[in-house]
Amino acid sequence: MCRRSRTDRVVGGVWGVAGWTPCHRAPRRVCDDPGVAVPSSEGSALGRAEAVADLGVDPEAGLSGPEAARRLERDGPNALVASAPVPRWRTFLAQFQDPLIYLLLAAVVVATGAWWVEGAGGWPVDSVVIAVIVVLNAVLGYSQETRAEQAVAALQRMTEVRATVVRGGRAVQVPAREVVLGDVLVLAEGDSVAADARVVTANALRVAEAALTGESTAVSKAPGTLPDDLPLGDRTNAVYRGTAVTAGTGRAVVTGTAMDTEMGRIARLLESTVRQPTPLEREIAFIGRFLGIAVVVIAVVVMATVWLISDVRTAEDAVTVLLLGVSLAVAAVPEGLPAVLSVVLSVGVQQMARRDAIVKDLSSVETLGSASVICTDKTGTLTSNEMTVQRVVTASGSAEVTGAGYRPEGVVHDGDAVLGTTADPDHEPQRAEGTVVLSGGSLASNSELRQEEGQWSVLGDPTEAAFLVAERKMGLTERRVRRFTRVGEAPFTSGRKRMSTVHLDHERDDEPVLVTKGAPDVVLARCTRYRRGMETLVLDEATRARALADVEDLSGRAMRTIGVAYRPLGRSGSDGAGTRLLDTAYLEAGEVPAEVAEELEQDLVWVGTVGMIDPPRAEAGEAVRDAHRAGVRVVMITGDHPSTALRIAQDLGITGPDGTALTGAELDRLDEEGLARAVTEVDVFARVAPEHKLQIVDALQSQGHVVAMTGDGVNDAPALRSADIGVAMGITGTEVTKEAGAMILRDDNFSTIVVAVRQGRVIFDNIKKFLRYLLSSNMGEVLTVFLGVVLAPVIGLTDASAEAVVLPLLATQILWINLVTDSAPALALGMDPETDDVMARRPRRRGERVIDARMWSGILAVGAVMAVVSLLTIDVFLPGGLVEGQDDLTVARTAGFTTLVLAQLFNVLNSRSQTVSGLKDLWSNRWLWAAIVFGVVAQVAVVHLPVLQTAFGTAALDPFHWLVCTLLASCVLWSDELIKLVERARDRRRAGR
Repeated sequence: MCRRSRTDRVVGGVWGVAGWTPCHRAPRRVCDDPGVAVPSSEGSALGRAEAVADLGVDPEAGLSGPEAARRLERDGPNALVASAPVPRWRTFLAQFQDPLIYLLLAAVVVATGAWWVEGAGGWPVDSVVIAVIVVLNAVLGYSQETRAEQAVAALQRMTEVRATVVRGGRAVQVPAREVVLGDVLVLAEGDSVAADARVVTANALRVAEAALTGESTAVSKAPGTLPDDLPLGDRTNAVYRGTAVTAGTGRAVVTGTAMDTEMGRIARLLESTVRQPTPLEREIAFIGRFLGIAVVVIAVVVMATVWLISDVRTAEDAVTVLLLGVSLAVAAVPEGLPAVLSVVLSVGVQQMARRDAIVKDLSSVETLGSASVICTDKTGTLTSNEMTVQRVVTASGSAEVTGAGYRPEGVVHDGDAVLGTTADPDHEPQRAEGTVVLSGGSLASNSELRQEEGQWSVLGDPTEAAFLVAERKMGLTERRVRRFTRVGEAPFTSGRKRMSTVHLDHERDDEPVLVTKGAPDVVLARCTRYRRGMETLVLDEATRARALADVEDLSGRAMRTIGVAYRPLGRSGSDGAGTRLLDTAYLEAGEVPAEVAEELEQDLVWVGTVGMIDPPRAEAGEAVRDAHRAGVRVVMITGDHPSTALRIAQDLGITGPDGTALTGAELDRLDEEGLARAVTEVDVFARVAPEHKLQIVDALQSQGHVVAMTGDGVNDAPALRSADIGVAMGITGTEVTKEAGAMILRDDNFSTIVVAVRQGRVIFDNIKKFLRYLLSSNMGEVLTVFLGVVLAPVIGLTDASAEAVVLPLLATQILWINLVTDSAPALALGMDPETDDVMARRPRRRGERVIDARMWSGILAVGAVMAVVSLLTIDVFLPGGLVEGQDDLTVARTAGFTTLVLAQLFNVLNSRSQTVSGLKDLWSNRWLWAAIVFGVVAQVAVVHLPVLQTAFGTAALDPFHWLVCTLLASCVLWSDELIKLVERARDRRRAGR
């Protein structure tokens, strides 16, 4: 559809028969290279022709594909870089920057020194083993961090902003990072400006620049030449990266990208800004610090106890005690928690992305599991967003439109007569009215209906596209395109609730005509006449009431209603509006300013109303039921008619048969107390403006709710930012809402929100799983060593050797346990599928601790059982003690060491749930079994391979030893199963009260 007036003046060239011819002039000094950006201040002083020519671009055709690729390769991506990327070798070395690692390195030095003092005979086994373990830990940490970085980078690629540019004469969407100097940006309401650019055309274009200037009021933009010393906020002929288009349309030629933009200048000032940790990260860090302090104290106590009860005489004895304390401290503190947390979150978020829920920030996952209210739009979210005109109602009656979706297959008929094809005079009036309604709605539209490879698709608003489809079914499209040329537009806004366009009617000597479509009540209020057949009559009150009743009838059938009207502007005579309009410069860029639109949108001729249907998605009802089962309330907030909204809400189970819908006008009349009561009692809000969404979010949050809010328009951005979880629409959403939202729905589907809530709960559960595992296993190590030292005479350790210091576990064995049983099982638990029914419980409360008292008691209980069975194994195989055995200290210690390792592997199954049996869905997590098998194989190797026996002080075990170790280690699983059985019985009793 032509958007350019016949009187348009060309920017930067002249229009000839062959098309665009560039202007020729001497190049400016600052623009010898057409790819050099025109500085903002100097660029504003250039005329449009100069600015465009300096960048070597045709503003109608844009850059060619090869030229854009060349400039991208030359200048690099259009992305802000706050600091240089960290080299991989520095990331690896950073793994050693930990106080506990410093302790281990100090232990290597001490052990090597003792080995040297004692004659340096053989290899310094302890030193070598500890050094190897330190390096292996660093490799594991590096690989985990790299994997998390790669996952986050992949997530960023999914959520990157896209821009519409003109390439080779066609408007195409490209990632914002691929925008280059000289690109022609196509701007529309809701777009985020991808780069600094010079405006070349504008139609009521307004841009919010608060991000740069702090001014809350949107700035009107227009082509023109301005002084070169204006401050940024007054440069009305330029747009800037990171700002948002709030109204209108326009085009702008890119003059600056990446760090050469105003936003890039600010980014350089923020290079030293440090990212603040999320609440979950802060709690994990707190746990690490708490455990670090506690374990250091325990390590000191253990070393002091060993020193007091043992006869420490030699440097070797002292080094043994020191290595024990250091190893115990290192093994007991889960220093890998941050890395494991990052990997689990990033992998979980990628899994959500595969389900079409793109979470932009990892920290949002913890909020998702706490959502207690989902405030959702109707159109496209709860419904399929394929608007289809089903009825056309005019003064002469109503007609049915067959077919569904965007494929233009179907007819418009009244009874047996098909409108648009019959010559029956009885149907002539209705055919004439139907023609004006459908063609009028198609004229006042910015959407396009496309057919590619046999598939019909829509570019633009689905409501506008519905007119195009219905018009094509009636066979009117070709005549409408030939007859009318658009010369102006007053765009739709949420405040106006209507859109008007001005066209030249070539069948009436290019007479200008205004076409308006929008909310029927709004459009009808501006009408003084109506169309019946080929006549224009005075709109009396009875006809007005009948038209409103038709709207109510269509809304009662859950249809969305759009009213259509028009006004011949005339070139002469008493009206004269068309003459005044065409005599102005307003239409040079297709712009109809608000004040002119307000004058023209009066004395309209009412034509009729269309009823569109957007049926509920098949899966939406089940998703609403899942949300309610999970204790999550669903609230519908829509701009549609109350009857339509209420019908859909009742069909989906959002509200009951006695539910009511509250309108935006009714919300405006409520005081603070009334608003609080309304958001508690009402589940459907209709005919609301974007500011009402913000009021509803704030009211719900003040009641303690964690709120998820959906949005697609630019005016929804404040509500999305204010909500705990802003959910932007990936298909219909504007770039501004995608930036404002914490989550993007790639399919605009409500059920995806519920899937995301479920997945968020699963991820949070998995975080608790690996915390439960790591802390209970480390607690088992600490208690084994501590109780082994204290109870050494009781279990036969004291009499088992003539050495001054006799320990239940060697320092290298403790480090081995830390290496083998920490990272792999923890990561596997982080990817565990849903074990508990996460949607059968209430949302997590604000401020609820990750590790509560119940979980701490379970950690202590499991750790105690691990220590008891490990020490009992030593006692079973040692002579003396509580149970008489026959093996030497090395074999008994190896058996106790093996029992502790196997107990931790059994504990992996325990940790999958705090209440559900660890044997449920036993084979559902292949990664878990891979980690367990790896741990068993590694333990067999350390027990039976001679080189590892020397390194870790182990001896070979026979099958009987392995059987006893396995049976005793399994007590960790069976004891926890008993505790869970008691817990489930107690929970059932509480639920039955």
